[in-house]
Order: sequence, then C-alpha cells, then structure tokens
Amino acid sequence: MKKIISITSLTAILLLPMLLNGCLTFHKVSYVVKLENPNEGTVLLTAYDIRSTATTKKELDEDKNNLFNYMLKSSKFIKDEEGQGKEIVSRKLFLENGQLVGQGEYKFTDINNVEGMKYESGFHYLNLQPDDSVIATNGTIIKSNGYKRIMWDSTYTELKFTMLGNPFTIKSKFKSLAPYFKP
Repeated sequence: MKKIISITSLTAILLLPMLLNGCLTFHKVSYVVKLENPNEGTVLLTAYDIRSTATTKKELDEDKNNLFNYMLKSSKFIKDEEGQGKEIVSRKLFLENGQLVGQGEYKFTDINNVEGMKYESGFHYLNLQPDDSVIATNGTIIKSNGYKRIMWDSTYTELKFTMLGNPFTIKSKFKSLAPYFKP
C-alpha cells in the first residue's frame, strides 16, 4: 500500500521508522532538537492528528497494529531505531482535542542521523524541498530555486521546526485513529 505524506522525502525518511510503517499519515510534525554539543543531543518529535489511509478492514488492522503494538510497545522498534543511530528514550500516544498525537524522544551522537541535518562552519541546517511547508521555526529560512533551508547559528542550543504533513482536505479519505486508542 502506498505511504501518504506531503512533506519532503528527507523528512519522510526520518519519519519512516516513527510513523509510516503502513499507511499512516498526520497533519503536522514538530521537532525540538536539544544540543549537548554541535553533534550530540536529544530530539523530541511530535506528530499531530495521526490517521490511516486504509480502505479495507485488513489494512486498518495492519495500521493499528503497526502504531499501537510495534511503534508504541515493541522492543523490535527500539532495536530498529538503534540501527538508525537513535536511542529511544520515550514514546507515547495521547489524545489532544479529540485527535491522536504521537510523541517520541531519542538521543543521538551524530547530528546527521537527525532528519538529515548537518553541522558545518558554525551552522546547523536542514535542507528541504522548495514546496515543503514550514509552519514554524526558531531558525532562519533561506529559499533558492532548488531547495529550502532552515539554518541556525552556533549560538542556538535548541533547534525547533514544525512542518505540515497532510492538510486532510479530503476528510473522508483518512480514518482517525483516535477512536481506537486505549490509554
């Protein structure tokens, strides 16, 4: 089944292990990267309004299993993330205004393992596709013909950005997973 997401392929790569192990999508995603030094720190990732693109009961059951069992509870998920250079500190799901929200925190020892971010010449940066929608950031957005870049100088110890995932303009196409969440 096709994975649905309307943010950059770079960001999609980072979210694959966290949210896209099926046909899961979300409205927006935010990151708070707390740096201990230029290459090490922690990331708090929050995905808002998690939904499924499933069109059959079997697909919906697979999505629920991937989210509620694999990502939220399994030790296999922890090991899979370790292979990506991410040490999972916490993971949880909760309801906010009737919508399902997923949150994960992980440690990293190489900034390149954080959504493809880079650190060079005293600047952290994240390259995005030109059409990616950055909702908020504490960095500076620079646009060019081929890409969009968020930059932070070395005085920042906390790098923040929020991006639009899926605007859900066709509401009936996406099934909210909130009703299936049992805290």
